[in-house]
Parts: sequence; C-alpha cells; structure tokens
Amino acid sequence: MRSWWNLVFGDAGERAAARHLRRLGFRIVARQCRNRFGEIDLIALEGEWLVFVEVKTRRDEGAGQPIEAVTLEKQRRLTRTVRAFLKERRLERFRSRFDVVGVTWVPGEKTPRITHAKHAFQPTD
Repeated sequence: MRSWWNLVFGDAGERAAARHLRRLGFRIVARQCRNRFGEIDLIALEGEWLVFVEVKTRRDEGAGQPIEAVTLEKQRRLTRTVRAFLKERRLERFRSRFDVVGVTWVPGEKTPRITHAKHAFQPTD
C-alpha cells in the first residue's frame, strides 16, 4: 500500500506530465485508468497514435533517472493492462504505443525536470 505522501506526490507528477504532453500537442483522454491487470497513468492521442503513458516521479536524481524504473516486469504488467483496455473497448485496430514520462522535482527548482521517451518499449508477452 502506498503512503498518502506517495499518492499525492505521484498525482502531482502525473499532472505535470499531462501539462507537458498537452504543450506538445497531445490530447489527454484518460488518467489513472484501471482494470483487473493494473493501471495506466495517462492515455493520450497524438495524431493517429493512441499513446499509453507510464509516469515515473522522483524527488531528486539520486536514485537514477525515473525512466529507468520501468523494469521488464512493469512493461509486462502494462502490456497486459493495455491489451485488456483495447479489447474491452474494441480499439485493437488503432495504432498504439508506450511512452514513458519521467518527472523529477529537484529541490530549489520551481518546475520539475521532465524527460519524455516516445516508443519507450515494445509490448511484451
């Protein structure tokens, strides 16, 4: 179970990531979408792409880059979650991809540092 601090902190990271994506021209269509396999942080449209975004938020850069936290096991869970999402909504025919947005709140800085990896990984089985 995540602490209330991690929930609030993670939510702030997701909001920052959504703002960043909107500035780039993405249209956010859902946040914190859950099914029996897990949660998708953000779902967005970019042109003809349906983009599933994993957001990783950190307080500083001491633990490495946030994007590095998307392990193979996390990729497998996200793949299962997204496949179920697409099937439930009959959206399998659309082009889709996985992006990862890292949000780092560096002490003393007013805005977070954001890194964005498009096509961050391929679906895994």
